[in-house]
Amino acid sequence: MNRFSVKQLGPIEDVSIDFGDLTILVGPQASGKSIILETLKLVVDHDSVINTLDRYNYIIGHNTDNILNVFYGVGMSAIWKKDSHVELDGIPFRLKDLPKKGDDRIDDMLFYVPAQRILSIADGRPKNFMEFDSSSPYILRSFSETLRLFMQHGMGSADVLFPMKNRLKGFLRNAFNESIFHGAKIIMEERSGQKKMVLDVDNLNIPFMSWSAGQKEFMPLLLAFYCLSGPPSKVVKREKYKYVVIEEPEMGLHPRAIISVLLQILELIQTEGYKVIVSTHSPVLLEFAWAFNQLGKMHRQYDALYEIFNVPEESPVRVMLEGLLAKTIRTYYFKRINGNGRVVSCDISSLDVTDSKDAVSEWGGLSEFSCKVSDVVSRYMVDAEDGE
Repeated sequence: MNRFSVKQLGPIEDVSIDFGDLTILVGPQASGKSIILETLKLVVDHDSVINTLDRYNYIIGHNTDNILNVFYGVGMSAIWKKDSHVELDGIPFRLKDLPKKGDDRIDDMLFYVPAQRILSIADGRPKNFMEFDSSSPYILRSFSETLRLFMQHGMGSADVLFPMKNRLKGFLRNAFNESIFHGAKIIMEERSGQKKMVLDVDNLNIPFMSWSAGQKEFMPLLLAFYCLSGPPSKVVKREKYKYVVIEEPEMGLHPRAIISVLLQILELIQTEGYKVIVSTHSPVLLEFAWAFNQLGKMHRQYDALYEIFNVPEESPVRVMLEGLLAKTIRTYYFKRINGNGRVVSCDISSLDVTDSKDAVSEWGGLSEFSCKVSDVVSRYMVDAEDGE
């Protein structure tokens, strides 16, 4: 999977993405990032999508409107128009080519972590596919069902969900503990006849809905990381996945916690070999991408990389980061065209702060305010000094 192109789909006018080992998508809300990523899932895993809908007794026949309404959510089939054009690696994807029955020999290749992932957890347990109403997109239903099956059948009899020694590297467990859980444990406790997640801290078992917003938002993402790391599982065939999409991994998290998540993403790329695609509204990932570009021009580049992440000598993090600079990071900005409001993409991978294009120099708007604040304060300080 190298290049994905979409034209005339929903709000999208013309978007083309050349994937790196890590691909970052930025842009304002409602600028089509999720539509692009969901469409990529449909193109890559259409056999699995059709099989899943069939397994849950959706009567879709060969009616593409029915398929699209179930996949994107009721009423969303209208985003595909007669002149919509979708292409992956130069091969057009046409709705009429969707199979009536998917090939059950073909496994999912793209693991999708949706932005709405908090909705997958119902009072401390992942919801099953059919608990969602018809307005919920396929990617949320499928994600939640994957977590449910994984927790029931893919983790053995574990009653402690965090920390777990065999799912994440020790330095990542420590990073998540220090930045998110602060010594608390996540355990499974039977409540009202069901096992549910509770936060075990200071001799209290706190129910899921009483956790901090960041802890609640992070828990389904943590479970996704479990699915993609650690020992093989018959429930989640992680060895079959080649690509991982994570929407807004920063949701509800402090910048220090976002850095911990970034390290986990780098682990997925470096150790597990996935290509990862991230959509974000946080400058943290782009700050790293900018630094990544600069490090390639330096001597002692890995010493600088270790210092960025505060990695001490003899730390296993160094082993994980070795060779990272041979990877590629691509960054794209989704912007609306003045006048018609349609969305196009702009390759801002250089992240050059001296570029004449604002989209590049302001990193798709994520550094715009900080640049403005710095400029304004600098000018007024000069004025104040001149007036003395």
